[in-house]
Amino acid sequence: MNQDNQNKTRKRILTSSPQSTNEIGKLPPQAVELEEAVLGAMLLEREALSTVIDILSPEAFYKEQNGRVFAAMITLFNRSEPVDILTVTQELKRTGELEIVGGSYYVSALTNRIASSANIEFHARIVAQKYLQRELIRLSTETIKVAYEDSTDVFELLDETTKNIFEILDSNVRKQHDKMSTLIAKAITEIESAANQKDGLLGVPSGFTAMDRITGGWQKSDLLILAARPGMGKTAFVVSMAKNAAVEFNKPVAIFSLEMSSLQLVKRLISSETEISQDKILKGNLDNHEFVQLNERIKKLAVAPLFIDDTPALSIFELRAKARRLKENQKVELIIIDYLQLMSGGPDGKGNREQEISQISRGLKSLAKELEIPIIALSQLSRQVENRPGGSKRPQLSDLRESGAIEQDADMVMFIYRPEYYGLEVDENNEPTRGRAEVIIAKNRHGSLETVKLRFIGQYAKFADLDYTEGQDIIYNQNNPGALQQNDEFLNTGTKTVASKNWDRIEDSPSSDIIKRNDIEDFNEPPF
Repeated sequence: MNQDNQNKTRKRILTSSPQSTNEIGKLPPQAVELEEAVLGAMLLEREALSTVIDILSPEAFYKEQNGRVFAAMITLFNRSEPVDILTVTQELKRTGELEIVGGSYYVSALTNRIASSANIEFHARIVAQKYLQRELIRLSTETIKVAYEDSTDVFELLDETTKNIFEILDSNVRKQHDKMSTLIAKAITEIESAANQKDGLLGVPSGFTAMDRITGGWQKSDLLILAARPGMGKTAFVVSMAKNAAVEFNKPVAIFSLEMSSLQLVKRLISSETEISQDKILKGNLDNHEFVQLNERIKKLAVAPLFIDDTPALSIFELRAKARRLKENQKVELIIIDYLQLMSGGPDGKGNREQEISQISRGLKSLAKELEIPIIALSQLSRQVENRPGGSKRPQLSDLRESGAIEQDADMVMFIYRPEYYGLEVDENNEPTRGRAEVIIAKNRHGSLETVKLRFIGQYAKFADLDYTEGQDIIYNQNNPGALQQNDEFLNTGTKTVASKNWDRIEDSPSSDIIKRNDIEDFNEPPF
C-alpha cells in the first residue's frame, strides 16, 4: 500500500469541516439543552466535574460556546483550582474567549438550566452519544465523497475508514470502574476454575510441558516479549507453540508475520508437523512414502484454527483493527507478532525510532488488555550480546534492542539461548549442548524467574520437550500404508495393543505388521 496515498486519503477524511454534515439537509444529532444543563451542574457542585470528566471532551459539545466553557473548566481542574462562575469567567477572560462565548452573562445563565447535579452522568452520556453520532455521520459523508473519486484506492479508503472508526471509539468509549464485590466474585470464579483444571492450565497452553508448568499457560491481558539474536530460532519457537495450541488444544491463534510470507510460514509448519526436512519441502524432493506421510500428517493442520497475516510494515493502528476483527469473528485466544521492530508507529508517528518502539509496545499492552487475550511479540536483541566478554552469551534485560519501554510494558520477558549456536559443545555443567535450547524467563509479573530447557530440531525448525525423540509419535501399518497415527495412539486391531519399550513392534497385536517409523530403515523396500 502506497504510504503517500494513504496519508492523503486520511487527510481528506479527517480534515473535513463539521459543516459538511449539513449538506444532506438534516440537522445533526444534538442535545444543546442537556449540554447547558451539564455545564450548569458543574458550576453549582464541585463533585459534578469529577463525574463527567472522563465522559466528555470539549469537542463533544455541539454548541461551540459550550465547548469553550468546558475547556476552561478542564484547565482549572488540571490546575487543582476551584470551578465556579467567577473562576470560569476569569479563565475565559485570560484566554480572550469570554466575549466569544457570550460574556459573563452567558456563563452565569448556565446555572439557571438545572437545579441539581443528581442526573448529570446520565445527561453527559446523552451528550457524548450525540457527539458519536455526529462523528459517524461526518466520517461516513466524507468516505462517500472520497469513494466517488476515480483516483481513490478502495483498499486504502477501507483501511483508513476502519482505522478512523476505531479511533473515535477509543477516544470516546472508556471502561468504567468496578466494585470490589464484583471483582472478588470474578476472582473467586477464576480460582475455582483453576482448581478444577487437572493439568493446571488456566491460560492458553504452549504445548511445552516444563513451560506450561511454570506459567500455567499464557494468561489473559498479558504482553509477552520473546527476544533473541538472529538465528536462535525465535520464529521456530512461536510457530511450534502456535501449532501446539491450535492443533493439539484447538485454541484459535493468529500470527502476524512481518518478516516471512504466509506461504513460507506454512512450509515451516508443514516441516514441523510432518518431520520432513525444510530442504526437502522447499525443493519438493520427496520420496513416495514421504508424500504419503505429508498428506496424512497435515490433515489436522489443515483444519486447525490458525490464522496468518503477512501484511508488511504493519502499524499499531492497523494491527488493532485487524486484531479486533479476529477476536470478534474468529474468537482468537492468542496473538503472535513476528517481530516488533518491523512494525511502524503509523503515519502520525513522530520522534526517533526509540520513541516509536515505545509507542508500539504501549499499544500492544493496551490491545492485550482490551481484547483480554495474551499477545506474544518477538523482539531483536542488540549486538552487545555478541561482544560480551567471557564464554557465556546468555542475554539479559539490558540487551533488549531500541527501547527500555519494552521491558517496562511487558508482563513477561523471555530469551532464547542456544550454546551450540556459539560453537560451545558443552555448557557450564559440562552437559552436551547439541540440539539443546534454553528459554530464559528474565521477567515474570506473575511468577518465578526460571530457565526452561527444550530440544531444538533444526532441520524441522521445531522446538519440543527435552525428552522428545524424532519419529516417536508416528507409527506405520503395512496393511494400510496410509494409516499414520500420532501421539502414541496406536491402531485398534481387535485386541489390546501396547507399545513396546524397544520401539520395535506393537505387542499383543494379532499380526506383527504395525511398526515404528524409527525402524523403517531396517527394511529393504520403501515402507510406502
